[in-house]
Amino acid sequence: MLKPIKTKKEYEEALQHIYGLMQKELKPGSKLSDELEVLSILVEAYEKKHYPVPPPHPLEAIKFRLEQMGLNETQLSALLGGRSRKSEILSGRRKLSLAMIRELHNKLHIPAETLIAAY
Repeated sequence: MLKPIKTKKEYEEALQHIYGLMQKELKPGSKLSDELEVLSILVEAYEKKHYPVPPPHPLEAIKFRLEQMGLNETQLSALLGGRSRKSEILSGRRKLSLAMIRELHNKLHIPAETLIAAY
């Protein structure tokens, strides 16, 4: 019977059960497939409560996304309005403006909530 996960022991048992289910070839819509889906949701809820992941630092998020997209700092300069402005922002001497946040969100697809975080 599925129920909310309240203890670390229940959490670890749920992870083991999920692993076991994932080793099988489940048919979509089957009872076991539905069980896997619901159990995964319960585990995710437990993890959010007990193992929260802090949001990334805005500048680290920008650098990470540049690397992911294969872009260089010259291309970032174009987004931020010039090489000196880019340098000031990446060094932390200048904060991101609302226009820069919008541009980075639209062009690099970085979540706005990450970019507006205090730093």
